[in-house]
Amino acid sequence: MSWVTCELCSLHTDPVPFLGRTYTIKGRQFNIAIEPAIIRFTRPLTSPWLLVLLVAAYIISFSFFVRAQWYLTPASSFIDCTSVYWTENAGCGLNGTLCAPFSNSSFDFRCPAQCSSVVLQNPRLVGNVEVDFVPLIVGGGDSQKTYRADSFICASAVQAGLISDSTGGCASVNLVGTFTNYLPTSAFGLSSVGFPSTFPMSFSFSPSNVLTHCTDLRTPALAFNVLVSCLLFLVLRPTAIVMWWCLVCIGFWHIALFSQPQATPPPLDVAFGAFLPTLFVCYAFWRVAVRFTLPVFANAPIEAMIWYLAPYWTGVLTNLTMDQIPISRLTATDINQQAGGITALIIIVLILLVMVVNQVRVIRKTGWLPYYLGWYILGGLVTLVLALLPGLQFRLHHYIISMALFPGIGFPTRLSAIYQGFLLGMFLNGVAAFGFDSILQTAADLVGDGATGSPLPAFLTNATTYNVSVPLMNQTVTWARIPSGIVNEGWNGFALLVDDVEVYLGTALNYSLAALEVGLPHFFRLAYTTSGTPGDFTMPATLWPNGTWVNPLPGPS
Repeated sequence: MSWVTCELCSLHTDPVPFLGRTYTIKGRQFNIAIEPAIIRFTRPLTSPWLLVLLVAAYIISFSFFVRAQWYLTPASSFIDCTSVYWTENAGCGLNGTLCAPFSNSSFDFRCPAQCSSVVLQNPRLVGNVEVDFVPLIVGGGDSQKTYRADSFICASAVQAGLISDSTGGCASVNLVGTFTNYLPTSAFGLSSVGFPSTFPMSFSFSPSNVLTHCTDLRTPALAFNVLVSCLLFLVLRPTAIVMWWCLVCIGFWHIALFSQPQATPPPLDVAFGAFLPTLFVCYAFWRVAVRFTLPVFANAPIEAMIWYLAPYWTGVLTNLTMDQIPISRLTATDINQQAGGITALIIIVLILLVMVVNQVRVIRKTGWLPYYLGWYILGGLVTLVLALLPGLQFRLHHYIISMALFPGIGFPTRLSAIYQGFLLGMFLNGVAAFGFDSILQTAADLVGDGATGSPLPAFLTNATTYNVSVPLMNQTVTWARIPSGIVNEGWNGFALLVDDVEVYLGTALNYSLAALEVGLPHFFRLAYTTSGTPGDFTMPATLWPNGTWVNPLPGPS
């Protein structure tokens, strides 16, 4: 026993099982002995040798799950939930040549489950419509269910009814080239946006007659692992440290191979690369907290199962259990962009505050509150110094939150057991799904595919100067020269998107509209380039069929 446990035991005894005590109601005593009965009936099954045999059987069974999930379908057929044919802005190059061919091509693919919950993390422009925090799906409302090529393939296939969101599936995607007027639609819980102009690449779906073993097994694997973890607590009841390592291994590999693999199929080398440091951190968790809590529930297997496993699986499946909370990343930009983000953050902070106050109360009873406060204050000061380093931004990953909070929950209480279960699950979710990302990241790391803050050019053509009487084929769009102040920063050219396709890359100050189709709206976005690489694009200027020019809104797209 540690000094913490001894100090606490001087004030309180270990928790008495709710299902193993005597209750007095209206003067009558009722003895509930369910916990002792469980222990008595399962004692013959607690042999260490039986556990070793069953662990071997579990590894073999889990391996068959993994084989059926990933290795009976050609690896080249797997695509991710965010796979697309056409990348955003200028990603496909001038006139989209880097993404050719545009038509007469097909591909049999397999999608994972739960792609409807994979959403854009940064705003994306479709014409003049901004899309964010939803799967990117453009079109699908016509009779052939035609989608624009930058739509998420898997989410589009779910909406088209070719695959199931809960079990994934296989289908064939067929490139059909240029399409005009993509119609929005809603089906199977997903809504798409429309695009009223022309785009050079589109696709539709048909059933796959080639691929087999297309069902995503993450739900059966979850049921299997939940059952195994329950049996560990109720029936096998190994020593506390063996139980701890079982939870660590089951949770990590379930995430890495089923619920949130880092790629499809999962990269085993990356998973094993994260697994070893995970074991070291989890051993630290055991030393600072778990060894003082988990053993005190040895005579209460039902309670231990409830207090640990319910929050543990909630943390392991953070991608699902926290999906409806409107906070994707703990950055000010994300929280402000998402509706309800600030409210959700306030509620989370209040809940954490209540939990912290309770743990402070428990620690104070041990007499070691100044010791804990000293270490947490020191950690806070170090964090503050790191956050102020120039050129870097502090990123509070959820695995870091678990590591920071674990030392404060090492007490023989039911709440400590609940906290330990959840924080272990959340830690495993972070490192297995995303790796040990740095707590210090550059602005570019945090931005991802969002705006970088680069200078924005300005259109000279505007609602006042555009001459409606001139035919479209004789019109030109013009823009201002590069200011001398940013030429020294390396900006030396322009990139122009028309209808979300890069159509010009160079140093000219105008672009002819002769090639544009009459009778359709057209959308223009402009960016500075450095050695041919575009910076941020402007918001779209819109030219409607009746000749109305709408100036772009301020800011990047």
